[in-house]
Amino acid sequence: MEARLQELFTQAQHIVFLTGAGVSTPSGIPDYRSKNGLYTGHRNAEYYLSHACLTQEPETFYDYVEQNLYHPDAKPNVIHEKQAALTRENRATVITQNIDNLYNVAQCAHLIEFHGNMYQVYCQVCGAAVDWHEYLKDPHHKTDGGWLRPDVVLYDEGLNQLNVQRAVAAMAAADLVVVVGTSMRVYPFAGLLDYRNVQAPVVVINQEKLDLGMPIEMVQADATQFFTELQV
Repeated sequence: MEARLQELFTQAQHIVFLTGAGVSTPSGIPDYRSKNGLYTGHRNAEYYLSHACLTQEPETFYDYVEQNLYHPDAKPNVIHEKQAALTRENRATVITQNIDNLYNVAQCAHLIEFHGNMYQVYCQVCGAAVDWHEYLKDPHHKTDGGWLRPDVVLYDEGLNQLNVQRAVAAMAAADLVVVVGTSMRVYPFAGLLDYRNVQAPVVVINQEKLDLGMPIEMVQADATQFFTELQV
């Protein structure tokens, strides 16, 4: 860890972490677009994760998410833990594309789950929240027979506007923006960079070198190693 980078984190009071699947792969959760990613192995993955599939073929949707998107034994890793520790000091906000609940398990205090959370489930008929364990046993609501669904943003669906507003406000207030484990190619998440405080340095920690069309500090490295060395 370069002393200059450590100093950026030490001095910052309003860090925003923009994170993606690369944060959770060290916890054993597959990503989406790499060689062994979820989308690579399933040609129709984007359809299976669409609103159209949910409404037209609910059994197909359920089978796909039940088999591929639930990893209840996964544990947060050092990346989640160090970021969560900074949020509990009221010095950071995490805005994540991940839907795997690991930031909640890590007790992240300021968290925006931009695409929702697989472990928050509700009935599409009555709107009642249902424990995810029940969902994995049966996708029908015991009370009224309605189809249950996870509270995530599917293809063909709009984002939660409150999450968008909170994310934009956090970016505008940031004095350090840190991109971790994401290619920043998925919109509108990638567009959050357009709302950053332009005075805030942007640090990118990623295995793949990124060109974001703006001045960045590129740390092409294993994020687990970086966060293991980071003093918080």
